[in-house]
Amino acid sequence: MRSIYRSPAAHDQVRDWCEKRLDAWPVPHTRSHVDTSAGATHVTTAGSTPAPGTPSIVLVPGTNMNTAVSLDTLESLSGVGQAIAVDVPGQPGLSTAVRPGRDRTARYGRWLSEVMDQVAPRGAVVVGHSLGGAIALACTSERITARVVVSPAGLIRLRVSPAVLGATLPWLLRPTVHRAERLLRHMAAPGTRPPHALADWMALVGTCRSSLAPPPLPRSALTAARTAPVFVIVGAGDTFLPASSLRRAAELLLGADLLVIGGAGHLVLDEAVDRVASVVSEALGAR
Repeated sequence: MRSIYRSPAAHDQVRDWCEKRLDAWPVPHTRSHVDTSAGATHVTTAGSTPAPGTPSIVLVPGTNMNTAVSLDTLESLSGVGQAIAVDVPGQPGLSTAVRPGRDRTARYGRWLSEVMDQVAPRGAVVVGHSLGGAIALACTSERITARVVVSPAGLIRLRVSPAVLGATLPWLLRPTVHRAERLLRHMAAPGTRPPHALADWMALVGTCRSSLAPPPLPRSALTAARTAPVFVIVGAGDTFLPASSLRRAAELLLGADLLVIGGAGHLVLDEAVDRVASVVSEALGAR
């Protein structure tokens, strides 16, 4: 498999951006790498060690995202419990640059199991956004005490409107901050402006080989995910995952109610992180 980076220089630029963000983050935290079958995985931990019998929180970011872009989310989650963020292999960040091959989502599920064995021996509530949501649903680890999937892939196919496509293609052809902002406005709630740091990041990763959203998971995998409580969250303005379609899938495939958050789009972790943290707090007690 090829690296997601088109050149060594692109690799270095992404790593430098992430490391500078983490180095400047004032929240006390630790950083490390763990070895997995998918390659070295970068792990960032914030918050105090949980009491015996209390699970941690594991955050799995979505496509093109990572810990360094998700520091506000990680900080909010660390106020609920010990929060552990992982950079997904094959996504821009500080983990290995190569994606798993065939059956990618299933392999990502096994990767997450291996990570949890090493970083969450007491168990954890897994919080997955977009691609991370699909990974959380595909992971069969017995250490998962609950799943909180936010604007999750893996249930239905993401809808790409002509307007989104019209903003995506120029960004891919020549990524700039302006073009990244135009794309992010479609991902955010209508009438809101995405964080400037996120636009800077998307301008940078536009030079990488972006991955598409995974297809829906097999019904057998979704049935297996029901062994632990599942909480499904979406923004009311999510252009990729309309709430009406996602609600039917969540109820039918996961037996879960859908929480629709007003004033948020696909970037609900940035737009309504406190609401997500409150659901995670509920999930910690729902084992």
